[in-house]
Amino acid sequence: MKVFSQIRESAPFDIPITVFYAFKQAEGDADGVASTGWETMLAGLARAGFSVTGTWPIRTERSGRSRDNESNALASSIVLACRPRPEDAGTISAKVFLDFLRDELPDALNKLQQGAIAPVDLAQAAIGPGMAVFSRYAAVIEADGKHMLVRTALKLINQILDEVLSEQEGDFDAETRFCVKWFTQYGWNDADSGTADTLSRAMNTTVEAVERGSVFRAKAGRARLLAFEELSANWNPLTDDRISLWEVVLRLAKALAEVGGQEAARLMALARQRVDLDAAQELAYLLFSLCEKRNLTQDAILFNGLGQSWFDLTSSSLKLAATLPKPVQGQLDLMELGD
Repeated sequence: MKVFSQIRESAPFDIPITVFYAFKQAEGDADGVASTGWETMLAGLARAGFSVTGTWPIRTERSGRSRDNESNALASSIVLACRPRPEDAGTISAKVFLDFLRDELPDALNKLQQGAIAPVDLAQAAIGPGMAVFSRYAAVIEADGKHMLVRTALKLINQILDEVLSEQEGDFDAETRFCVKWFTQYGWNDADSGTADTLSRAMNTTVEAVERGSVFRAKAGRARLLAFEELSANWNPLTDDRISLWEVVLRLAKALAEVGGQEAARLMALARQRVDLDAAQELAYLLFSLCEKRNLTQDAILFNGLGQSWFDLTSSSLKLAATLPKPVQGQLDLMELGD
């Protein structure tokens, strides 16, 4: 804090400063998993009178180093943009802090996703707009009158981030919303078919409709989602009888990992004619988050790769779009109707 305080004394109000920080991804404590060094650094900045206006992760740390095997090696490096906080900055309550987070994080999250940030880095990048709210005030006051700790603020920022990702489900089709809810509960495991029927009704679809989409199987009283390796070969988005965002994202992630970017871009160019690819990108980020929570590491890697490559795939798919076939609509034979 002393270092930041000295910098604050000489920092001009109209020029931001940047802090480059390498942090450990996870450190255990009594409350669970945290990064105490990260919290200490943010708390020092806030107490010294700085407002954090943005964070951006940089993948500077190579995985697979020999020391990684025996230690909690550095995961990422973070660049923070900060400005001096006005001397007359007031205080807000914890409730108002949450309201501001819910108001500002959705737009900030959308900008981060459109900026092609990797899903694995999204939570760290989201700290920027979250801490911007927290640190623009002299203090956030808890219900008991105490000043809110940075650790508490970070937990609330992550909580709102999860809420925002979940709220994006409103952009998804019914079959995709069914698959997301099922995956959240059961992952790739099977469950009772009756549960699938109840959930499908709640999502305004049917088990049969999801099955026709080639992403779900219900048989002999049991039901489950089809995993990557079970997806059929030679998929054509233009002739798919029941296409969904869920299937598009899984197919793109599978193609990118197993065949490469050219094939993934080709499929994206075709799928663009059938689905909203902005919503598909949102789904890729959500699925990465869900896989992390379920410790599905290999699946998380696939969705992270897709999210990280989304901008490049989009650019390539737009160039390919003009050369690819268009969907053929059925024609109504009026003469036949007259007969």
